Amino acid sequence: MLVVKFGGTSVGSPPALSKLVSILKDPAHAGKTGVVVVSALSGVTDSLIAAARRMAADGGEELSGAELTAPLLDRHLEISAAFLQGEEQRAAEDEIRASLAGLCRMLDGVGILQELSPRCLDGIMSFGERLSAPLIARILRAAGIPAAHLDSREVIVTDEEYGAAHFRAEESYRKIRRRVPADGSVVCVVPGFIGAAEDGSATTLGRGGSDLSAAIYGAALNAEVVEIWTDVDGILTADPRLVKNAFRIDSLSYEEAMELSHFGAKVLHPPTIRPALERGIPIVIRNTFNPACPGTRITADAEPGEYPIRGISSLSRVVLIRLQGSAMVGVAGFSSRLFGALARRKISVILISQASSEYSICAAVDPASSAGALGALREEFSREIGEGALDEPVAEEGLSIVAVVGSGMRRLSGVSGKVFHALGRNGISVVAIAQGSSEINISLVVTRADEAKALNAIHEAFFLSGVRSVNLFLLGTGLIGGTLLDQLAEHREILADTHQIRVRLAGAGNSRGMIFNPEGLPPAETKALLNPAAGSSPGTSPGLEPFDLARFIETMKAHNLPNTAFCDCTASDEVAAAYLGILSSAIPVITPNKRANAGSYGCYKALTDYSRERGIPYLYETTVCAGLPVISTLRDLFLSGDKVRRVEAVLSGTLSYIFNNFDGGKPFSALVREAQAAGYTEPDPRDDLNAMDAARKALILARECGMRLEFEKVEIEPLLPPACFEAPSVERFFQELEKRDGDFEVRRARAAAEGKALRYVAVVEDGRAALSLRAEERGSPFLTLTDSDNMVVITSDRYSRLPMVIKGPGAGAQVTAGGVFADIVRIARTLV
Repeated sequence: MLVVKFGGTSVGSPPALSKLVSILKDPAHAGKTGVVVVSALSGVTDSLIAAARRMAADGGEELSGAELTAPLLDRHLEISAAFLQGEEQRAAEDEIRASLAGLCRMLDGVGILQELSPRCLDGIMSFGERLSAPLIARILRAAGIPAAHLDSREVIVTDEEYGAAHFRAEESYRKIRRRVPADGSVVCVVPGFIGAAEDGSATTLGRGGSDLSAAIYGAALNAEVVEIWTDVDGILTADPRLVKNAFRIDSLSYEEAMELSHFGAKVLHPPTIRPALERGIPIVIRNTFNPACPGTRITADAEPGEYPIRGISSLSRVVLIRLQGSAMVGVAGFSSRLFGALARRKISVILISQASSEYSICAAVDPASSAGALGALREEFSREIGEGALDEPVAEEGLSIVAVVGSGMRRLSGVSGKVFHALGRNGISVVAIAQGSSEINISLVVTRADEAKALNAIHEAFFLSGVRSVNLFLLGTGLIGGTLLDQLAEHREILADTHQIRVRLAGAGNSRGMIFNPEGLPPAETKALLNPAAGSSPGTSPGLEPFDLARFIETMKAHNLPNTAFCDCTASDEVAAAYLGILSSAIPVITPNKRANAGSYGCYKALTDYSRERGIPYLYETTVCAGLPVISTLRDLFLSGDKVRRVEAVLSGTLSYIFNNFDGGKPFSALVREAQAAGYTEPDPRDDLNAMDAARKALILARECGMRLEFEKVEIEPLLPPACFEAPSVERFFQELEKRDGDFEVRRARAAAEGKALRYVAVVEDGRAALSLRAEERGSPFLTLTDSDNMVVITSDRYSRLPMVIKGPGAGAQVTAGGVFADIVRIARTLV
């Protein structure tokens, strides 16, 4: 025999009820189903509670019971009309009206007394199922299924704990067996959620109690299976509203199901499992609207899964009650007093955590119970608190519990480490921890703001361990940022398919505006979204806002996405000043912007120290020589114990191009014009010829070599006289520069006469950083440079006889953006 339960959404509309009928008529259920347990129509229980409370509050001055229940009448009559005809329809409608008349009398009584007792509220709530069950029995008969209505109040006996009554197993089982045909000749349609106390008053089994009703009937009849039909495909690995890539679990053990449901998995009511477990009856969770899906099967001997955990669930609102002090250290019976005090107030404890020192203990409770819990503890321990041996009990609010559940954790090392690495990597603090000796549940208390982030981080660590994702927030969509977007658009599918690395662009901004989408922006379209047609307002692109740096960072933090990374492709001092605040939110920073690292030494030190100490990546490889691996190479040398003695470098692509081609064939000023025309210089070449950019790069290299150096201490040999820099326009600058062509030619010719050539070189050595124009003799690696290439020559203890040479394009949008992209991928790799 099968016991089948249908939830509120499965009976809440004519299309849903049609699905229900087709399920009961299919070969797997026809002739095998003995009991159908039904909930109230979706939303009805909530409307009954609201009506009762409204009558108690205003005495029915505004609306009578009949007026409040009119929508219920219309809804049930609509369903009756959709399935029934003739005399059967009239009988159903009379039954509905009679039931609602009784409900109206109760509501009007509440209004007269302006009092709503738990017993009366249970009676009112029971009408939802009392209306749906007889109506559905008639619908099944009309569809050719032999069915009869059986009122659960006549067979399920409970105590008088109204609102969350406990059923009396043996008495209820005996009555059920007497009333339900053993041969399955008739399908008994019964209301879930309700029972009756010994005096006959209606009781409810708690919200979600229809699941428990199904388990009670199943246990009484020793059913083959208890099926619970709902509106999801089964129990998922996490709440799909919070974790978008959650998926169905094929099978669970009773223990695992109890743990998941206790900590918030809403598909199954926690007490449901006990009656089925005691009789060894499987429970199957199915989807009314997708009956082809096999659902989730809960049994005593569930097949081991491919993952060490089965799922992750959470309770979104808990309060942590903490008690601490020397009075509890080594004192037998202290915990008994604490939990006894809470039990006397009928306060349920969700989670317990105690320090091994016995100096403190905390218990998680429902927020509605926190005031009562504090009062109970103050009363119980008033003497110890008064003597100062115990601190006042404290309630910490705004918390959630995240539970990681799975029998595969038993005797498997590394599971806890993986959980805490995932949380720590995302900057999620754990307030309290609990793990039972059964080793199937690790429960963590986190802030409510971090609940979704924690669920996603842990879910990805265990269920998508082969896939690493980064939620990227990008500032700057100019030459480098725009090229990065192009590269993301072109390569992210290859990254995902081949290397299991997913880069999701969750936000982007430039000086014109900013736009966010936690589900991901299309990189190929983001520049257009941020740059609407000329004259358009920011609202032209959906979601586009005027740019505000503080708001951009605030929104990035507020989204609280797991594995978030911030990428700065601007040249802004203001953005660079925000790096430390971003890192302090456990968000890695990737940047080609030199402003932070070439600013004050204190700023550089604070950023690099924080990154190292907290393990939050701060990646700036592209601040020196674009995509060339200069910074990482220096770092690797230091980490491996080598000592760098000297760094020599050509760090300006513009100056490299000019001096690589300054062979006497053209005047110096002509080469500068040529470089400008080829796009190697800024629109005003003086921005390159002042060597400031090369000096900042040299400063960064010096600091990477361990030097405490400020920019003012960098020695820069000026290439041009003051008159060139003082010229009022670019053309006047060129006129001044032409006057100096002779000087440059003299210097070039002198070097050539000695078999040398001019190069503008930075040298970092002995605590100094200096840039100068010097004559390089034959054999110098700098004479092998071509076009606008950069070169860094590193002399160290290991590379003393033959220095290490790093050479290649040191500028350009493609190589710089490529280097930034590589750093983003490096962030993903740190997630392993």
